[in-house]
Amino acid sequence: MTERSRCYLDYAASAPVREVALEAEAGYRAEPFACANPNSLHTDGRAAARALEQARRVLVRALGGGFRPGDLAFTGGGTEANNLGVLGMAEGSRRADGKRRRVILSAIEHDSVLDLGPALRARGFEVVLVRPDRTGVVTPEALEPLLGEDVALVAVMAANNETGAVQPIGDLARASHEAGAPLLSDAIQAFGHLALDLSSVDAVTLAAHKLGALPGTGALVLRHGTPYAPQSFGGGQERGRRAGTQDVVGAVAFAETAAWLAERLPRLASETSARARALASRLAEHPRVRLTTELPYDGASRLPGIVNLLVEGAESETLILALDDAGYEVSAGSACSSGSLDPSHVLTAMGIERDLALGSLRISFDERVGEAELDGFADAFAWVLGKRGSWA
Repeated sequence: MTERSRCYLDYAASAPVREVALEAEAGYRAEPFACANPNSLHTDGRAAARALEQARRVLVRALGGGFRPGDLAFTGGGTEANNLGVLGMAEGSRRADGKRRRVILSAIEHDSVLDLGPALRARGFEVVLVRPDRTGVVTPEALEPLLGEDVALVAVMAANNETGAVQPIGDLARASHEAGAPLLSDAIQAFGHLALDLSSVDAVTLAAHKLGALPGTGALVLRHGTPYAPQSFGGGQERGRRAGTQDVVGAVAFAETAAWLAERLPRLASETSARARALASRLAEHPRVRLTTELPYDGASRLPGIVNLLVEGAESETLILALDDAGYEVSAGSACSSGSLDPSHVLTAMGIERDLALGSLRISFDERVGEAELDGFADAFAWVLGKRGSWA
């Protein structure tokens, strides 16, 4: 193959920063109060605080779901938001009702949720996993038998970061509420990419860099009245839910980017879904390729810009490096460690056999990646698979 410019197709890991975010950042940094701590009482501090509160209002408006500005606490990213949300809500529920000592997590959650299992157990909670069906969806029918009056928290993400499968969050929240348990939904991968109905959800977590704002900013959005025990101490910022001086410029850029996307979401999601559908169809023509889930790109069943596939007899690491040499940057549904591959916990939970799961690939993008670039990737993919010894 001839040498070419590189093509980044790992948007689900972190999306390139959008122009609207850069403009918001530059605009705030140009303000005379840009260096001020928003918790200070002097003139510049109050100006910074007003900018922070405006960002909070704008972001909550873009989120929807009936949340109020005061429900949103800015964090240092999505992992911190998930940590604070899961631990804080579980502890808050137990303090409100001592018999609530069981936490239900979906088996397809991000590691920033699933890796809290040992910490929860150390605090005296029982942790139970609810598994998805073969399409990667956690159904109310799977959740309901696990619910009871001892459940402190249910956590199910809005859409999966590997497969793109959208979860029936409203139905899951209503089932949880019948048992008196709140539901937290990690919407980090979905927000800004998909229309969400969060009206029944008790808490949501967000991350700026997933939609093209600045890395290092996230949010825990906790509906008023939801039990919560603070897990971060030291200054009382964010109404006591997250201590530490806020990154105002990150919050401003996050809010402006979310608002920009909210205005254009139906069109952008439709364009991206159409490109993903065409790419998935072309890649699946290879006899050794299987799509991870058969969920349609219909604007509701899966995230618009994630194509996840399985290559029989291949290892993800080998494929990724070969595609990288060809100029295309993608990722896997498997984690590499110590020179060996372990199957993705998401694919394992879906019932995909180990050998097949070891050959998973995730191609992710948004409307900024054109058809010509995706066609080029499909050509490179076919070339890599056809190259003897490069992928087996």
